[in-house]
Amino acid sequence: MRKTLILLFSLILLGMIVVTTRAFLQEGIFVQGGKLWPMWWFRATLADAYFGFFTFYAWVYYKESSPLSRVIWLILICALGNIAMSIYMLRLLVLMKSDNPAELLLRPEHRVRNQC
Repeated sequence: MRKTLILLFSLILLGMIVVTTRAFLQEGIFVQGGKLWPMWWFRATLADAYFGFFTFYAWVYYKESSPLSRVIWLILICALGNIAMSIYMLRLLVLMKSDNPAELLLRPEHRVRNQC
């Protein structure tokens, strides 16, 4: 399961980098001169994205114990969106000791240790 999740988040990261780079090279984000903001679907899409970022960040806040780490991840998620979220997930998956995806949900101090 861990390898499948690594593949999934790697594809999301790659896809977001490709689409963001192509969009940036075609036209900068501020070129429209504010023409996008009056469009309600643009506002709704932007609000949906940021509510999703903050929902994900609530879990990051729970997972990270360092205040500095929490602030850094908040800035990265707000600035880079799904690129930062994919990097965060890949980081956790690479550092994960078991193949149990439920381990991702818990803080390190709350994980059940196998006692054989």
